[in-house]
Amino acid sequence: MIFELLGVPPQALFGQLLLGLINGAFYALLSLGLAVIFGLMNVINFTHGAQYMMGAFASWMLLQYAGIPYWGALVLAPIIIGATGVIIERLMISRLYHLDHLYGLLLTFGLALIIEGLFRQQYGSSGLPYANPIPGGTNLGFMFLPWYRGWVVVFSLVVCLATWFMIEKTKLGSYLRAATERPDLVQAFGINVPRMITLTYGFGVALAALAGVLAAPIYSVNPIMGANLIIVVFAVVVIGGMGSIMGAIITGFALGIIEGLTKVFYPEASNTVIFVIMAIVLMIRPQGLFGTPK
Repeated sequence: MIFELLGVPPQALFGQLLLGLINGAFYALLSLGLAVIFGLMNVINFTHGAQYMMGAFASWMLLQYAGIPYWGALVLAPIIIGATGVIIERLMISRLYHLDHLYGLLLTFGLALIIEGLFRQQYGSSGLPYANPIPGGTNLGFMFLPWYRGWVVVFSLVVCLATWFMIEKTKLGSYLRAATERPDLVQAFGINVPRMITLTYGFGVALAALAGVLAAPIYSVNPIMGANLIIVVFAVVVIGGMGSIMGAIITGFALGIIEGLTKVFYPEASNTVIFVIMAIVLMIRPQGLFGTPK
C-alpha cells in the first residue's frame, strides 16, 4: 500500500537504498581517513582520492602480476599504499606543519594530479575489469541482494567502528589526540611524536586504499575513479565536522542513503543533494553536525 502511495515500485526503492548504502560505505571509509588525518594532524589531504584509486590499482596489479587474489589484496594493498603515504609524509608534508593549512592543501592537490596523470598515461582512461570475489546473491522477494555488495556494507561498517574505538577508547588513541594538542608533553613521556604522526598519516592513507580495494570489483579500475569522488567526500567531512571520527562515519552512511533516495524521488537533484545539505549545514552550524566550535 505504501509503495502505491509513493508511486515507486519496491524493487526500485530498495535497489536504490542498497546502492545508497554501498556509496555510503565508501563515503564513510574515505571521509574517516580524511577525518583521521585532519583531526590528528591538521592536514587537508587532497591526495586521498588518488590514494583510493591507487588501492584499487594495487589490488588489480597484485592479481595480474603476482597471482594474489582479492582476499590477499584486501590485506596487502592498504599496507603497500599506506607505506607510500608514510614516504610522502616524511619527505614532503612534514616540512609544512609550521605553515598555513593552505600549503598542505596545495601540495596534496598537486600530488593528486601527478599521481592520476602518471596512471592515466600508463593505463589510459578506460576501466580495467576485476572479478567479483563473492559471486551470486539471494532473492529477498522485493529485491535481489548480491553477496559481495552486502559484504562491502558490513565490512566497511566494522572497519569504521573499529577505527573509532581505537582512536576514542584506547590508550594509543589518547596519545594520538594528546599529540595534536601538546606534542611536547607527550614527547616528555618518551613517545616518539613525529613517528606517531607519520604512522597516523599512513593509516589514513591505508583506509583510502582499503576503500579502493573494496570498490575494484564493483566499479571499473581506472585512473580517474577518485577524482570526482573526493569532492563529495570532502563535502561529507564538512557536514559531519572536520576531524570528527564518528561524524564522518554517521554522515557518510546517511548521505549515501539520502543520495540513493533522491535518485528515486527526484533524480535531477541526486548529483547536487549532498552539496545542498553542506551549504545548509554551513549556514546553520559552521563547525558541522558533530564538530565542536573552535
